[in-house]
Amino acid sequence: MATKAKEILISGRNVILKTGYKAIFKPLAFQTNPEWIHDRMITTGAFLGAHAPFRAITRAAFGYMHPMLAQNVAGVHFAAPVGLAAGFDKDAHLIQILPSCGFGHAEVGSVTAKPYEGNEGQRLWRLPKSESLMVYYGLKNEGAPAVAQRIKKAKRTIPIGISIAKTNCKETANTQKGVEDYVEGYKSLYKLADYITINISCPNAFGGEPFTDAKKLDALLGALSKEQKTCPIFLKIAHHMSDAQRTELIDIALGYGVDGFICANLGKKRDNPLLKETDVPEVGGYSGKPVRALSTKLIADVYKQVQGKAVVIGCGGIFSAEDAYEKIKAGSSLLQLITGMIYEGPQVISSIHQGLVRLLKADGYNSITEAIGVNSRQ
Repeated sequence: MATKAKEILISGRNVILKTGYKAIFKPLAFQTNPEWIHDRMITTGAFLGAHAPFRAITRAAFGYMHPMLAQNVAGVHFAAPVGLAAGFDKDAHLIQILPSCGFGHAEVGSVTAKPYEGNEGQRLWRLPKSESLMVYYGLKNEGAPAVAQRIKKAKRTIPIGISIAKTNCKETANTQKGVEDYVEGYKSLYKLADYITINISCPNAFGGEPFTDAKKLDALLGALSKEQKTCPIFLKIAHHMSDAQRTELIDIALGYGVDGFICANLGKKRDNPLLKETDVPEVGGYSGKPVRALSTKLIADVYKQVQGKAVVIGCGGIFSAEDAYEKIKAGSSLLQLITGMIYEGPQVISSIHQGLVRLLKADGYNSITEAIGVNSRQ
């Protein structure tokens, strides 16, 4: 009875928070420059995370955990499946507040060996009709040495992944220089991570996505394989690849012992019918609902290909427990989001986790691991 009452209380809390967010905060925030709002949220989150009373208040407002959601993935314990995707906390300012927000893990970055101020001009747009964001930061970050120092000082209570990419500059468009840059970033960060993500699919960097070429990916993973490995390594891939290209890249990655695949990065193709705005920016990649189905299909394809040799992490278009469950049943062991939180409110993480427990029970499962990939095994 106490457990049932607690679940009802949390459901009511989340409804109130969602209503307030959509009625008050979101309309005001959406009238303001999106990058300015994002920066203010980073500053606020860092402040809250630095003080135990504020962490406790945040946990009371947004927290939710349930034993049915706990699992070990690639040798790492995750108390809950939903994590913050790379791209929001680029420089690891939020490590101490994210657990209180209900996240089961968080991925910082992408971090590059050298600092980069980001692409010039506007770099972030809201596409409200599409419930999407258009992102053109271009791997803006403070660089691996600075981020490493901040991570060292942070107290962590959930797994922290670090996404690494090559520094966004003309020099690293050269394959060998690009490989060396990845390796430099990896060597600065791997000892600090619960897992490392190799981001080869950022659509906003100089030279495009060179390491989605099979020979170049082989060179990159070959170089990284010579370095010490102390944690799982995941590869973040795109959903605009052909089936043949995806199959070849994953086979190469499996050959080097890559532990998992994050499916997927931002969308690129402007002919997506779910992009409902008539004035979509020409630059950048899009997130949110227009990539939901693309992400889920890629999850299923990768899950079937890896045959249990690696895990799959679903990212793209998660706004509800039903969205999350669809990706889990397609093959995702873990989930990541950003855009759903921005459109639905920060309480969406606990709403998704609570909803997943309900959906798992309705289908007769005792834990999340029993549901992973059930639709892709049929």
